Amino acid sequence: MDPVVIPILVAAIVVVFLVAATVRIVPQARRYNVERFGRYRRTLQPGLNFVLPVADRINTKLDVREQVYSSDPKPVITEDNLVVNIDTVLYYQITDPRAAAYEVADYLQAIDQLTVTTLRNVIGSMDLEGTLTSREEINARLRAVLDDATGKWGIRVNRVEIKAIDPPNTIKEAMEKQMRAERDKRAAILHAEGERQAKILTAEGTKQKDILEAQGAQQAMILRADGESKAVELVFQAVHRNNADAKVLAYKYLETLPDLARSDNNTFWVIPGELTEAIRTVSTAFGDRATGTGQPPGARREEADDGATDPDASDKDHVGAPAIEPNSTLALDAVAAADEAAKQAAVAVSDAKAEAEAAGETRLPRR
Repeated sequence: MDPVVIPILVAAIVVVFLVAATVRIVPQARRYNVERFGRYRRTLQPGLNFVLPVADRINTKLDVREQVYSSDPKPVITEDNLVVNIDTVLYYQITDPRAAAYEVADYLQAIDQLTVTTLRNVIGSMDLEGTLTSREEINARLRAVLDDATGKWGIRVNRVEIKAIDPPNTIKEAMEKQMRAERDKRAAILHAEGERQAKILTAEGTKQKDILEAQGAQQAMILRADGESKAVELVFQAVHRNNADAKVLAYKYLETLPDLARSDNNTFWVIPGELTEAIRTVSTAFGDRATGTGQPPGARREEADDGATDPDASDKDHVGAPAIEPNSTLALDAVAAADEAAKQAAVAVSDAKAEAEAAGETRLPRR
């Protein structure tokens, strides 16, 4: 080999080595701490960087992205002297690579131990129920303590979450029984409330039904009374329109007397004072029909006057009035006339009652 080539090769190798030792390429989201003769010199940023060969060396390579650290379950004693195992999840980020490398030997172990001590202080002031229901408060207090302590280490704690709280098995069984009792209690209360509401609604429905039935009965009675009053008025108008005399009215009055004792609740009934007058009127009517000969009243008055002037005739008339035979034609005519008037009055009353009942059925409220 040519002796000149060997030095050239050695020089080329040395140059390549020096270039390789001088150039440093840092990836994105990475930070390299450079020491010169054992002392911190600077932190290399992402991209192409140059260092002095042999004099400078890279001490630590750090990742400045947000990191997740999950700790193992740690036993913690609550205020009511119960031991629970709690494991946490920590979200942190390196903000100062120099401090993270030179201010603390192992920042992960330091954060873990600080988390355990802070948890024991926080959980020790709470009972088990408060621990299970106050996760947000525990997370906030942990984050405040860790952020304050890790700030000088060049680390920012973004979030601290409690992943699990594991009480003893006996406590779990007691909690399950308590929850079951609470659910049974809620079910009983809801059942009682449902029955109460059902009874209230049923009572309100019965009350409304009774009110509507009472109102319907009231309206029916009012309409029935109006119908009866209209029927009586129609009968009264029919009697006056037909110009019925007192004899027919007296006969109808006598026909209504048996209705006074028709009710089962009547133990006695009083005969009105007008009964004798009605009987007298009817008797007078039958007497006139029996003694009359079909002549007009004026002719009978003239005969009466003649009889008064004639002593013999007056003596004959005063001997005695002729009696009315029960089966005589005059008596039957009077009874037929009275019956006809009664039938007409009954028809008028029944028509008026039918109209009143029809009007009452249309005006009754629907249930």
